Amino acid sequence: MDLIEAIKARHSVRHYLENSIEPEKIEQLHKLVAECNKQSGLRIQFITDEPRSFGESLLARYGKFSNVKYYFAMIGARNDKLDEAVGYYGEKIVLEAQQMGLNTCWVGLSYKKIGSVLAIAEGEKLVCVISVGYGATQGVDHKRKYPGKVSKTDVATAPEWYKRGVACALLAPTAINQQKFKFTLHEGNKVSLKAGFGPYAKVDLGIVKYHFELGAGVEKFEWI
Repeated sequence: MDLIEAIKARHSVRHYLENSIEPEKIEQLHKLVAECNKQSGLRIQFITDEPRSFGESLLARYGKFSNVKYYFAMIGARNDKLDEAVGYYGEKIVLEAQQMGLNTCWVGLSYKKIGSVLAIAEGEKLVCVISVGYGATQGVDHKRKYPGKVSKTDVATAPEWYKRGVACALLAPTAINQQKFKFTLHEGNKVSLKAGFGPYAKVDLGIVKYHFELGAGVEKFEWI
């Protein structure tokens, strides 16, 4: 499964089997987190065999989560770019986990912060977490906007790479499936992306950027 196939196959999953993630996959995920932290300056932490964050949370019950004992804590220094970086690198982890046969879900509020297992330094923030494990199902797709709703540029007459980028962006997970973002294609193959308003809008921006890059190809354009 390549990353485009992973984009198409991946859906949010809240119910997990009791199966443990194999040691070799845990090691692979730790290495992936280390790579993302090195590239981004984030301090993402992969928490394993820790059921309390979801098991002891009333919000998790309302959010209908079950059997969550593995998750990524998306942590970084407080700054204007934090949320976008969390989205971008978190989605990189999500899609590579999908390639490994695992399921995931972005989680904004439906968990309990367990301070004894998280290392959050002064000046840092826990933005959200991403649950991971073997899903009881593969999740379900949701209704999505048409390309013209998320692009100021006429997608029908745009270059093929731009069309592919927008198509992949529309498959990106966003908070409460809001898809509040807008692309514009400028002269010289330059692309801008504007976030809408709403919960976790800047996290969504990072997720959508990563999807667009995978669909369009980073060699085809420049962000502005």
